[in-house]
Amino acid sequence: MSTPPPQGNPFAQGQPAGQPQAPYPPQGGYPQQPGQPGFPPQGAAPYAPVPPQPSGRKLSFKTIKNIVIVVAVASVAIGGYITSRDDANTAAVGDCMHRGSTNDSNPDLEVVDCGDAKAQYEVLAKIEGKFLSDTMASSKCETEAKDFQYVYTESGDGKDFLLCLKDYKK
Repeated sequence: MSTPPPQGNPFAQGQPAGQPQAPYPPQGGYPQQPGQPGFPPQGAAPYAPVPPQPSGRKLSFKTIKNIVIVVAVASVAIGGYITSRDDANTAAVGDCMHRGSTNDSNPDLEVVDCGDAKAQYEVLAKIEGKFLSDTMASSKCETEAKDFQYVYTESGDGKDFLLCLKDYKK
């Protein structure tokens, strides 16, 4: 009489001789069990999309740098607008002016309140247009304001204009 061949792996430890060894996991791994990460919550469809988690978004250096540049440019633009509001180009007849610099070729005139102690000149006339010489500007002021004492011309940026001024008497 012959002996039947052994069942299972004769070298496996801890398994009885007649038990078959567990097969390799199926392709893709073992199925997920409840409680494991990625397992859909109870009552959800088995393959429902997982809602996105808040990313705790942090600002990058590039974003912060761009914000700082925009704020700086806006500040410069606003500052330029505020400082240019009192320039000579905003002067009107009857306004008082103050000379900020002593440079005769490029005086820095600004509009001031006539009650201010800095008021030095009064605007008698403002004439817009291009003036080729000081004599042409003086003749225009003689036509517009006979008792003028000073002529101020500005050209180049924006509108060209001429102011006919006289000393302001307080």
